[in-house]
Amino acid sequence: MTEHSGSLHLFDIIEAIERVRGVLGVLSLDEFEADWQTQWLVQRGIEIVSEASRRLSEAMKARHPGIPWRKVAGIGNILRHDYGNIAAPLLWKLVREDLPPLEAICREELANLMPRDLSNA
Repeated sequence: MTEHSGSLHLFDIIEAIERVRGVLGVLSLDEFEADWQTQWLVQRGIEIVSEASRRLSEAMKARHPGIPWRKVAGIGNILRHDYGNIAAPLLWKLVREDLPPLEAICREELANLMPRDLSNA
């Protein structure tokens, strides 16, 4: 994988997380549990994060062992194949607690790649 394609996948992850956070906004957990449309939008965003994470280089993932990359990739399969067993509190926790560290790592990696991407353009 080229660094350029890596930056595209990092951007996809960051964009999906931003959109999920925007959709969830300041909804309380009770409001989120009662809003199936927002739950579906959040699930779609998490699916995008999951799929894009699969396309990141192993070297990049190895630099950040604190991120559970297998779980990040695996949540997409759960959402696609076992969607009936996804509880709103799980999605809530994922967005509020688990995605921010992933977003920070992706922003850091993207910032490190961007100067090289721009100089090759």
